[in-house]
Amino acid sequence: MPRTLRAIPTLLKVGFAEAVAYRAEMVVWLLSTNMPLVMLALWTAVARDAPVGRFGQRDFVAYYLATLVVRLLTGAWVIWELNYEIRQGTLAFRLLRPVHPLLAYAAENLSALPVRMLVSLPIALGALLVVGRDRLTGDPLLLALFPVTVLGAWLITFLAMAIIGALAFWIDQAGSLFEIWLGLFGVFSGYLVPLELFPHWVATAARFLPFRYMLAFPVEMIIGMTPRPVALAELAVQWTFVVALALGARGAWALGLRRFAAFGG
Repeated sequence: MPRTLRAIPTLLKVGFAEAVAYRAEMVVWLLSTNMPLVMLALWTAVARDAPVGRFGQRDFVAYYLATLVVRLLTGAWVIWELNYEIRQGTLAFRLLRPVHPLLAYAAENLSALPVRMLVSLPIALGALLVVGRDRLTGDPLLLALFPVTVLGAWLITFLAMAIIGALAFWIDQAGSLFEIWLGLFGVFSGYLVPLELFPHWVATAARFLPFRYMLAFPVEMIIGMTPRPVALAELAVQWTFVVALALGARGAWALGLRRFAAFGG
C-alpha cells in the first residue's frame, strides 16, 4: 500500500500531461456534453407561459446549468480504455506495474479534470451563479456536502464503467453494452428531463437504480429541491451504491483476469 500511495502523484502527472497533449479530444468531449443546454432552451420555451409542475423558467435554467456543472465534474472514460486494452492485449503492460490497473485508470481519469474545469467550468458555474443564484440552496450543510455528492457520483460513474469494461474479458464489444447503459442513464438520471416530470413509476424506479445518484441527486440538492433530511438519507443511498459497485468491479476484475492472455513478439 505505501508503494501504491507513492505512485499516485506520478500517475496524476502522467494523466495530466496526456490530457494536455490530447486537447482536441478534450474539446470534442466538452462539445458532446452540451445536451443540458439544448434541454434548457427547450424547457424554458415550454415554461414561458406557465410552470411545468413546480418548474418555472428560472427553475429550468438553474436545473440544467447545475446538471452541466455536475456532468463536467463526473466524466470518466475508462470503459473505452479497458475495452481496447483487453482486446489488444496491451493490458499486459499495466499488469507488470506495481500499481493496480483500476487505480491507475482512476488516477488518469481524475487528472484530466483540472484541464476540463479550466476550459469549461468557469463559464457554466458563472452562468449558474448569475442566472440561477436565487435557486441555489442556502443550507450550509448541504453546500458543504455538495462536493461529497459529486465525488460519489464520479465514483459510481467510474466503477460502473469498470464493471462493464471488464466484460471485454468475455465478449468482443463491451462498448455496445455501455450504449444500453447510456440510454438508461438518459432516462433515469434526470440528464434529459427532471425525474419528477416523468410518470410517478419512473421517478420511483429511479430511486432503486444508480443513475439518479450519478446526476439528479447532487443537482436537486444544490438547487434546493431536496430538504436536508431527505438529502442526508439519499447521500447514504448514494454511498451504498459506491460500495456495492466497488465490490462488483473488484470481483469482475478478478474473474476476468483468469481469462486474460496476451502474446507478444
